[in-house]
Amino acid sequence: MKKTIFILSCILLSVATMAQSDKYIGTMQTNIALLDTTKNITTLTNLAGTFERIANAEKTQWLPYYYSALADINIAYAYFSDPSVTNKTEKIDPLADKAEALINKADELSKDNSEIYVMKKMIASMRMMADPMSRYMTYGPIAAQALATAKKLDPENPRVYILEAEDKYFTPEQYGGSKAEAKTLFETALKKLDTFKPQSDISPQWGRSEANYFLGQMK
Repeated sequence: MKKTIFILSCILLSVATMAQSDKYIGTMQTNIALLDTTKNITTLTNLAGTFERIANAEKTQWLPYYYSALADINIAYAYFSDPSVTNKTEKIDPLADKAEALINKADELSKDNSEIYVMKKMIASMRMMADPMSRYMTYGPIAAQALATAKKLDPENPRVYILEAEDKYFTPEQYGGSKAEAKTLFETALKKLDTFKPQSDISPQWGRSEANYFLGQMK
């Protein structure tokens, strides 16, 4: 009798865990789809909060922290492209602080993760772009080192090549930039996206729209 009760308890626990996992995956997929398709600051702010709440509930999962940080980074990009925002540091620095705290939590849960170092590179670049003249010497090397680490950890990660391409695209030629090299890197990223195998349905898969956008600008 005790053995039967034990077996039933294990089955019920397994079913409950599976249901919880399915709910987590479904919630993540819904919000990731929104994150992939919006540039609206209010929507991105709400998504950042949603992913952070998921992270607080699913304390062993690194991906909610990752996506919350990515939402904050996308908000920063929206501010960068808004000419009405004159004091970039006032808007960007708090977002960078928040994204860095989130990605550090993700790093604690998933060590030596190429995707996390991609985020670290993006955060350092955010800080630098907010005031490039005074911050390049500080955050440029940090961004470069994070990207190099991401590439070393996973040379097949397409997002590494997208960030390399963006650096080449935006950097003036006299400082090492090159639209031709950027084009090659974006094309490489697309090829790697075609063969890249994400670890799960909610693992990072973004990058195709970014690469296609820049390639369209270089036609």
